[in-house]
Amino acid sequence: MKRLFAAIKIKPEKTFFEVYTHLTTNLSNERINWVNPENIHITLKFFGETDERKIPDINAVFKKIALHAQPFTLSINKVGIFGSSYQPKVVWFGIDTNPVLLELARNVKTDLQTIGFDDDGQHFVPHLTIGRIKLLKDRKFFQEVINEHKNTFIQEVPVNRFFLYESILRREGPIYKVVETFPFSQIQ
Repeated sequence: MKRLFAAIKIKPEKTFFEVYTHLTTNLSNERINWVNPENIHITLKFFGETDERKIPDINAVFKKIALHAQPFTLSINKVGIFGSSYQPKVVWFGIDTNPVLLELARNVKTDLQTIGFDDDGQHFVPHLTIGRIKLLKDRKFFQEVINEHKNTFIQEVPVNRFFLYESILRREGPIYKVVETFPFSQIQ
């Protein structure tokens, strides 16, 4: 069994690192598990523990999707939270609405059903998870720091491929190992 997920890799640039560093530095007294910038991605599908014999079928579906996919550009904007302001759970960077990204996610979801992966009922909300909140000592200060970047433009990201990853969990944080790469065949 392998713990698998499909994702678009994000390569952080200058503003990304500046905002990320501002958050991690100012919120260093809070119990937040910050995601290593080298692991930043947009999850298209989380499989969880998956029988390795299913990987060739997954790869075949993803190759077909990539064959018809068009390159596009994502805009990463703003910092926000999932959960309530009283009980925040996740710190995220937002992704502007992008019809090509939404179509890619929809194709991943529906085409995987043809090989036995049921719709998990999750609505696709494009975002980058930056931190997972364990405990906040000062919610008011936390919200002030988040609000400083609620309208910050972070970066644009050209997308011309997606990946199937294996997630190897470790105490120090996960390692994401590329199982397969799916480059888009279409030209813009």
